[in-house]
Amino acid sequence: MTPVMPTVRATKPTSLASLARPARGAPYGPEGDAGAMCGRYSTARGRQEIIDAFDVERDTTDALEPDYNVAPTKPVPMILTRDVRELHVARWGLVPSWAKDPAIGSRMINARVETVHEKPAFRRAFARRRCLLPADGYYEWYTREEGGKQPFFIRPSDGSMLAMAGLYEVWRPSKEAPEEEWLLSCTVITTEASDDVGRIHERMPMLVEPERFGAWLDPELTAPEEVRSLLVPAAAGRLEAYPVSTAVNKVRNNGPELVKPLPDLGISPGETPTLF
Repeated sequence: MTPVMPTVRATKPTSLASLARPARGAPYGPEGDAGAMCGRYSTARGRQEIIDAFDVERDTTDALEPDYNVAPTKPVPMILTRDVRELHVARWGLVPSWAKDPAIGSRMINARVETVHEKPAFRRAFARRRCLLPADGYYEWYTREEGGKQPFFIRPSDGSMLAMAGLYEVWRPSKEAPEEEWLLSCTVITTEASDDVGRIHERMPMLVEPERFGAWLDPELTAPEEVRSLLVPAAAGRLEAYPVSTAVNKVRNNGPELVKPLPDLGISPGETPTLF
């Protein structure tokens, strides 16, 4: 059993310059995959709980506010490794170093695992800038036969945190821009949905199990096939799904009520509803 780490106190933030790598070669076009997974998830655990769960050694954050309705371009907690494992806050929606406008990030919230090592927008980050994105669960929308869409919350059946596989980049508005104007951003890697949740949506976040955290975050591990071998489908029964209120449809709505099962359906967490 892994021993619980002592409380980690905030330290001087790691320089973004130490996370950045200069781009080489000609710029390449945007290749985001925002349609692969519905773009909402929940990350509401406390900072110390995240630090303990991911064995963080350096905390660079000022504060982490619970967010039950994370949407593209919102700040999210992110774990990466340089010399030690670090906790950062990044903007969801990867902004490549070549981008002229960071608004492109809203279309770069996902990267498909099948092609992430090949796509120019992601392949350098896949080699050296991998991260983990903690989440309580994520939302998907099921299209009803009678019309309309029903949101579902999908989470670990044991109530643990998800560690979503991600990539990060550091964007500078100009070569002369001071470091405080640089932007740290990230994307979630997606894969084909497991049978547990595949009837709701055909894609899901790629998850990383704790025994693979170290290798996944290791910036010295750069061979594409070795890195790809770390990503395996979620085990059967790992996730549960239940319908939630359509209040989650509006980004301005935020709170623990968003992840509660619909009471009028009589469904409680642990009971996966029959969709067909």
